[in-house]
Amino acid sequence: MQVDVLTIQGAKAGRSVELPDRIFGVDPNNHVIYLAVKQFLAAQHQGTHKVKTRAEVHGASRKLHRQKGTGGARKGNIRNPLYKGGGTVFGPKPHGYDIKLNRKVKDLAKASALSHKAKADAIVVVEDLKFEAPKTKNFATILKSLNVAGKKALVVFSDFDDNVFASARNITSVMPVILHDINTYDLMNADVLVFTESAAKMLNETEEEVAA
Repeated sequence: MQVDVLTIQGAKAGRSVELPDRIFGVDPNNHVIYLAVKQFLAAQHQGTHKVKTRAEVHGASRKLHRQKGTGGARKGNIRNPLYKGGGTVFGPKPHGYDIKLNRKVKDLAKASALSHKAKADAIVVVEDLKFEAPKTKNFATILKSLNVAGKKALVVFSDFDDNVFASARNITSVMPVILHDINTYDLMNADVLVFTESAAKMLNETEEEVAA
């Protein structure tokens, strides 16, 4: 799949990059996309919820009154779950929500998501961005030139550049990310994918570039 490289002014740079069909031309598998998105969202749960059992709440351990002869029900101590301030029965405990997915399934999910974007013509390749200093206004101008301003854009770079990332982070509709860190959820959540030229070329170097 050949895609023209655009300049930061939005004009064609006179060159193109080849996006490999093994990543952008597969038959999308919606089920594995669902599994990968489910895994990502589940991993966002901290799992730190916790309540105290009757062994952990504050209160004396003495028996409230004698077992028989009171005319009332038998009672244990004040930490009984039936009383106010007592422990909780079968309450939540800290645990993880992680879902295991095989490597091949995650790779297929990413390829399926990228292929969806390719079919929707929602992929833009722009020449590499270099800023002398962080400047949000300059980054916003580039987005406008690329006709992606106002859209949820996942901007993919080959490596981290502090000035460029600092320029993009204040634009709520933009998510800058390094190629190695892309995931299926972010790909599907974006309206358009913007690859820098060097990031797009990295996709052709090895089959493991977009692996999780």
